[in-house]
Amino acid sequence: MKSEFKLFAVIAGFLFGMCAVYGWWTWQDSDPHRVEWIGTVALVLSGLLCTMCGGYFWFISRRIDLRPEDRADAEIDEGAGEVGFFSPGSYWPFGLALAASLAGLGMVYWAPWLIAVGMIAVILTTGGLLFEYYTGSRRSAEH
Repeated sequence: MKSEFKLFAVIAGFLFGMCAVYGWWTWQDSDPHRVEWIGTVALVLSGLLCTMCGGYFWFISRRIDLRPEDRADAEIDEGAGEVGFFSPGSYWPFGLALAASLAGLGMVYWAPWLIAVGMIAVILTTGGLLFEYYTGSRRSAEH
């Protein structure tokens, strides 16, 4: 996780630096010397998002052992093997995408009722995705 942390830290530093350059440049280039706030705020928020992701990876990297990607003396074959479990035939991601699209459509047309329906659908489909292997026909025998 250290490599991911470093990557996000570099990107966040770049975004904050470009935010300062962009703010100065738009202030210098305009006739009444004003900062263009939309781009400046977008760069600040993007930098904060990368900082948040990098902080998460940094926090996790302190709690787990070094992975082969994080060690300079690691061999290629140390990274081989099972990466994780991925559900082979789940329909929940498709439902989650539809629910998020519904909520996004409500935001585009500013229909509060559609936003509410979409957000409720997002919550329900997220719950379905998270608990897919704890309920129903996919429930394992050990539970």
